[in-house]
Amino acid sequence: MIEVRELSKRYGAVRAVDGLSFTVEPGYVAGFLGPNGAGKSTTMRAVLGLDAPTSGEALVNGGRYADIRRPMCEVGALLDANAVHGGRSAVNHLRCLARSNGIGDKRVVEVLEQVGLAGAARRRVAAMSLGMKQRLGVAAALLGDPGVLLFDEPVNGLDPEGIRWIRDLMRGLAAEGRTVLVSSHLMSEMAVTADRVVVIGRGRLILETSMRELTERFRRDVLVRTPDPAGLRRALERGGAVVVPDEDALLVQGLEAADIADAAARSGIAVHELTPRSASLEDAYLELTEDSVEFRTEEVAR
Repeated sequence: MIEVRELSKRYGAVRAVDGLSFTVEPGYVAGFLGPNGAGKSTTMRAVLGLDAPTSGEALVNGGRYADIRRPMCEVGALLDANAVHGGRSAVNHLRCLARSNGIGDKRVVEVLEQVGLAGAARRRVAAMSLGMKQRLGVAAALLGDPGVLLFDEPVNGLDPEGIRWIRDLMRGLAAEGRTVLVSSHLMSEMAVTADRVVVIGRGRLILETSMRELTERFRRDVLVRTPDPAGLRRALERGGAVVVPDEDALLVQGLEAADIADAAARSGIAVHELTPRSASLEDAYLELTEDSVEFRTEEVAR
């Protein structure tokens, strides 16, 4: 489990993280979201003992990362795919990491196969593409078979096949009961990967919730298709709904889908489609972080 408790981090006069608290539990993929400069990377570095908190604490399984005797066997992380010695081959890079944590060479071979780099094991890191470096970083994170994993923008440089692979990998790790925290700016990807979201802005917590609860919070309307839109509209408005015609459909607010179906049945009106609609994760994210964006582009007048 990852626990961040009243974490604050200052760099001179800049407060990168400000009294931040949240928890990531086993069995879930938690999306760590926020604008550039929100404090996501600083928080992850604090969890991994790379940045010392100004105040508060960041714990893994109830303790500090620095106190773990064989850290790679408890925590795996990919923060920067380029933070690798370019002159080493992929296999030698992983062997160095493995030996520092008492992990055998057999595991090195296993993770290279798991991330699809078995055929490039002898290639120097400097000759690898960004996508290959990302896969190597994931292999390093998995090396100790840890129960807690942190990934910072893991899909950078990956092609569509690679993006699907990392998505399935993270969801598979969570299904095994592991704790997965992943930061990303790709809202469309987080929408199909994350079970929970932690949204921060200017170093502070904005929202911590499940994707289901987020969907309910930003529910917009119910789209209804029927061969008798006029009749159904009258029936729904009698029940207090706000109904807006939209081409060949009705957009209904104020009633749940089940209530709409019941009203249609009482009136003897067929319903061909009944779809509750919520704002996309991207729209919800933009609304939540509207006041926390440091660097904003202005619309150019034409």
